[in-house]
Amino acid sequence: MKTTNILLCGIMLFTGVTSSIAQKKYSKSQIKKFKAEVEALVEANKKQTQVMVDKIFSFAELGFQEEESSKYLTGILEDNGFTVEHSVSNIPTSWFATWSNGEGPVIALGSDVDCIPKASQYPGVAYHKPIVEGAPGHGEGHNAGIPLNITSALAVKEVMEKEGIGGTLILWPGIAEELVAAKAWYVRDGLFDDIDMCIFTHVSSNLSVSWGPTRGTGLISVEYMFEGEAAHSAGAPWRGRSALDAAELMNVGWNYKREHLHPLKRSHSIFTDAGDQPNVVPSKAAIWFYFRDVTYEGIMEMYAEANDIAKGAAMMTGTKMTSRVLGTAWPRHFNKVIAETMYENIKEIGLPTWSDADQKLAKAVQTEMKSKRIEGLPTELSELGLPVLEPVSGGSDDIGDISWKVPTVTMRFPSNIPGLPGHHWANAIAMATPIAHKGATAGAKAEAMTIMDFLLKPELLTQAWDYFNNEQTKETKYEPMISADDMPPTFLNKDKQDMFRPALEKYYYDETKYDSYLEQLGVEYPTVKE
Repeated sequence: MKTTNILLCGIMLFTGVTSSIAQKKYSKSQIKKFKAEVEALVEANKKQTQVMVDKIFSFAELGFQEEESSKYLTGILEDNGFTVEHSVSNIPTSWFATWSNGEGPVIALGSDVDCIPKASQYPGVAYHKPIVEGAPGHGEGHNAGIPLNITSALAVKEVMEKEGIGGTLILWPGIAEELVAAKAWYVRDGLFDDIDMCIFTHVSSNLSVSWGPTRGTGLISVEYMFEGEAAHSAGAPWRGRSALDAAELMNVGWNYKREHLHPLKRSHSIFTDAGDQPNVVPSKAAIWFYFRDVTYEGIMEMYAEANDIAKGAAMMTGTKMTSRVLGTAWPRHFNKVIAETMYENIKEIGLPTWSDADQKLAKAVQTEMKSKRIEGLPTELSELGLPVLEPVSGGSDDIGDISWKVPTVTMRFPSNIPGLPGHHWANAIAMATPIAHKGATAGAKAEAMTIMDFLLKPELLTQAWDYFNNEQTKETKYEPMISADDMPPTFLNKDKQDMFRPALEKYYYDETKYDSYLEQLGVEYPTVKE
């Protein structure tokens, strides 16, 4: 039995709740009433949502280094009766937080928490102004997702307790999503074995959900390390065997391969070790690749080809080659029943009412970034996202692995500005402003109402699993890209975070002194170029 399973059983025994709770039948009027109650509770708790969003923004922690973020978030959950299991899958900043009210659906709520290198930025300022020059920052917007989930979960928990509704809520973080280096380990280690469904949340500029295959790719992230022999680069270069030569030859070989890649494939790399100084033949060097494709088979084909090129580079230079997998992500496939149910709640909630100041900031940022359209924030909801019939290449997200384990959707919520580059300081501008706060509250309402639907209408969960078993996985079966021996690369980003943490600590948000992070930073909202 997995640790999480033991945790669930223990909580159910402790509470002394019986299965009779889960067997209650609810009328349409009761369901409508309970959903209205969770919506009202989310609205009533919007101040706490704002504080959480701002607090995580101020920590600005890279993947695998989310120490303050995880400590803060798990503290809130523990204070509200959740039992937290820390360091799951041997990842120090990971955790699974569980609360149960007896027998019923086990619903997991996940979102990412890490930020982007060199994306430090004052929120609410419509041009580049780093808080700490060169430091990390939330240039993706991962600071808002878990606060959204906590807000919705606490609202649902309150109604479940009051009305005796059975079920279990599990909250978890997407650690190091920018490295796609945690969720596959969660799946491998059985953390989703006894979960009935998963709602994942991700920042966007609209409130939306989709089902079926989605645009984008899966990937495998691999570092190739070469080892040679050092020598004096001028005095005795013939005695050296350059590891850097091998890494460069692999890079050249793979770049020749690019000509023959299908247009749906993507690949990019950086050198992670290129030697120490020019007058020493490098004895060690390394290059790190992402190999992306729209199918699992295509990803693994690229991986095998890259392995052959790496072996060839080592043979050409008389060096030794080793490699390690640093992350993986399956192409995503989302559940039809959960998405359709959620979209009905999204239509009921609608988009936030943006103020003139919100729109002024958005248009100023779009102008600064030379966006194609200077339209500000959206005022009309997106349509329900339908399956992508023809694959479209693009980015990856390791929620894909979980989507092939249990029925899953990603709800995108409106906390950022459309038309920006992504993975960029500009995408941090909105993420500790009223735009992010309103968007997270709207998303929490839609999520909480959807959770209530699945707690109160068991036929929905049956239908969700029917789609998962008989349509999604009928022909495609999930195979992990990592082995039982692959360890999560928790050493990544440590040097970067250690370098900037002392400077960033001076700017951590103190909610006991300031109403908002904008107030603490002395930002007039919005600050735009005149």
